[in-house]
Amino acid sequence: MGRLVSTEGLTEEQVEILKVVRQFVEKEIIPVATELEHKDEYPTEIVEGLKELGIFGLMIPEEYGGLGESLLTYALVVEEIARGWMSVSGVINTHFIVAYMLIQHGTEEQKQKYLPKMATGEVRGAFSMSEPSLGSDVSAISTKATKLDDGSYEITGQKMWLTNGGSSTLVAVLVKTDEGSDSVYKNMTTFLVEKEPGFGETAQGITVPGKIEKMGYKGIDTTEMIIEKHKISADQILGGTPGQGFYQMMDGVEVGRVNVGARAVGIANRAFELGIAYAQQRETFGKPIAQHQAILFRLAEMATKVEAAHTMVVRAARLKDSGKRMDVEAGMAKMLASEYCNEVVEASFRIHGGYGYSKEYEIERLYREAAFMLIGEGTSDIQKMIIGRNLLKDYKL
Repeated sequence: MGRLVSTEGLTEEQVEILKVVRQFVEKEIIPVATELEHKDEYPTEIVEGLKELGIFGLMIPEEYGGLGESLLTYALVVEEIARGWMSVSGVINTHFIVAYMLIQHGTEEQKQKYLPKMATGEVRGAFSMSEPSLGSDVSAISTKATKLDDGSYEITGQKMWLTNGGSSTLVAVLVKTDEGSDSVYKNMTTFLVEKEPGFGETAQGITVPGKIEKMGYKGIDTTEMIIEKHKISADQILGGTPGQGFYQMMDGVEVGRVNVGARAVGIANRAFELGIAYAQQRETFGKPIAQHQAILFRLAEMATKVEAAHTMVVRAARLKDSGKRMDVEAGMAKMLASEYCNEVVEASFRIHGGYGYSKEYEIERLYREAAFMLIGEGTSDIQKMIIGRNLLKDYKL
């Protein structure tokens, strides 16, 4: 079978990494993905395989035991993994964001403490901003850290939508403090909260009730986290200085948007593969439906959208790797990729006809997974707001 996304412009090492990951996806993920997804079963063996490949340390610098690869390499790897099963790419997404935040903002002591173990997957990361009463409005968080007389802090609040909430052992948690500034965005602090994996009370004052039942994005443990008077050292403030949490989190979310864009490309690519294969096998009126003009046009549009979304994700990743600001490009890539993903998946679903509605066919799973891409790391409306505001600055009269 041909391949839409090419390796043009990549280094030999990048090409080799992608080749190994694609082989892993073909052998270890695609054959079991639908079964595990329908059971809502955590992909333990797949995760162990990713550990062995070094994927958990892909972007962690070599000095801390990682592979020291670029955001571009990571995004391309995510495309491959999401092509197999989007939930698996979610397992490494929040882990990667926490590692990235540590690399960019952590103290040297924090880097030495966590990054080597994160590179091997021994320490698994999750990050937490959202709460039950808020979504996109991060400034409205109510979880609070109160400074105690001995210099430590006590955190109380309730967090929502933690990816890897059960399996993680290190959670970057955004809270409000009394330190920082009068600005609501400067009185937030990110704490590195340690806990045991699993559900129930996982640390003193920290409870992870259980998995949240979802329409799609199954297998992965999406949870809430209840924090009740959890005492934590000031050493666990990311970067060591209170009041920087919002900006640290936004930096992490920016690269997370590249990840979600890459996931959307992976899903769309797989939907296209399934659609064009089925169109050549299914016959109506004496010939394969791929030979009917309506289907042929649909396939052409699908392939073009996959290529366009991939190109946008690559551009955003390259900009970030070059050290340039890329909030607009990340927003554009995430918005375009997620919207096109849904359109390509629906087109493939229509090509499958009635069989696409059957759980025996893979496209049924992709149809449910694609919807999450419209929400993860900010809705399309949020991306438009980010893009629009920056455009007004750039084109101010």
